[in-house]
Amino acid sequence: MLEKKIRTLFVFGTRPEAIKLCPVVNRLRSRPEFEVSVCVTAQHRGLLDQVLAAFEVVPDFDLDLMLPDQTLAQSTSRIVAGLDPVLRSVAPDMLLVQGDTTTTFCGALAGFYQKLPVGHVEAGLRTWDIWQPFPEEMNRLLATRLATLHFAATDWAAANLFAEGVPADRVAVTGNTGIDAVLYVRDKLEQGKLHGLDWPQLDPARKLIVVTAHRRESFGEGFEHICSALGRLAERPDVQIVYPVHPNPNVQAPVRRHLTGRPNVLLVDPLEYVPFVDLMRRAWILITDSGGVQEEGPSLGKPILVLRAKTERPEAVQAGTVKLVGTDEDAIVREAARLLEDPQEYERMARVHNPYGDGRASGRIADLIVSFITRYSCKNNS
Repeated sequence: MLEKKIRTLFVFGTRPEAIKLCPVVNRLRSRPEFEVSVCVTAQHRGLLDQVLAAFEVVPDFDLDLMLPDQTLAQSTSRIVAGLDPVLRSVAPDMLLVQGDTTTTFCGALAGFYQKLPVGHVEAGLRTWDIWQPFPEEMNRLLATRLATLHFAATDWAAANLFAEGVPADRVAVTGNTGIDAVLYVRDKLEQGKLHGLDWPQLDPARKLIVVTAHRRESFGEGFEHICSALGRLAERPDVQIVYPVHPNPNVQAPVRRHLTGRPNVLLVDPLEYVPFVDLMRRAWILITDSGGVQEEGPSLGKPILVLRAKTERPEAVQAGTVKLVGTDEDAIVREAARLLEDPQEYERMARVHNPYGDGRASGRIADLIVSFITRYSCKNNS
């Protein structure tokens, strides 16, 4: 039996982290064993706040550390320094980080400096190429070396950790918490308890392609090819494209230059999480470089073309619901056309099969933290 509540501190800063950690925050807050605090770095200020509002999570600490156009070195140093007094104040029994962002790495490093147990949610993803995605792949590797507990979404991710020498008793396969989030929102939308946006601009006679693209490794020539491909697809009379455009200037410039004023292309600001899930539900195809969309799309029965040469999420590729097309203009157009024109290919990719989870990952993580703290307390008291 635990004699006191488990002090748990969540550290995150981006929209994807928030989507995947807010279900865990709320699950832990619903259980009497936990005392939960949340610290956000605001690595993505506006995008982060949208998700916090959707899940009704109010941060206990908001560092608001981001500055326009700051370098990775500047953001890293500011995040580590900003977290130091928070960790000293809370003195958590468990510090939780998620995924592969700069905030993830900095949170794990700051926890290590104070000799705190760190739990890494969505551990074990790998491309084995430190430049793709950049800097996320190295962030994952470093977080693994710093973490105490590793919550892997799949058996494949757990096997990666074992191969790197992580002890088996520190690794657990939980499923992906992002599936907890998307299934919750999907069900509430279907029940009419949550609502998306009205889209009077959408033509129900056309097949909707929803696009998200923002990866750093595609900046420059890669984005030029992506935008050219989307322009070619928009010329089809059976297609309509909606693209929520990331605010990064390296994304905005080529997108606006190639696609502004194009018929059948709707460029919009980044959407809040609930409207975006609703938009994905309406889509015929998802074209993305987002890791989260690669995981969420299969739960919604949507074929996904991934704008990357490598993915740290190969399970859906193996399952046949995701296809890698990179930033090759002709490949993007060719594979999208196949899904628009070939009913059998579409049905093959659209079948609902999600290898990433069943919507119960958050509860498993809560149980594992309790088990670890109980064992740790018993060991210290023996």
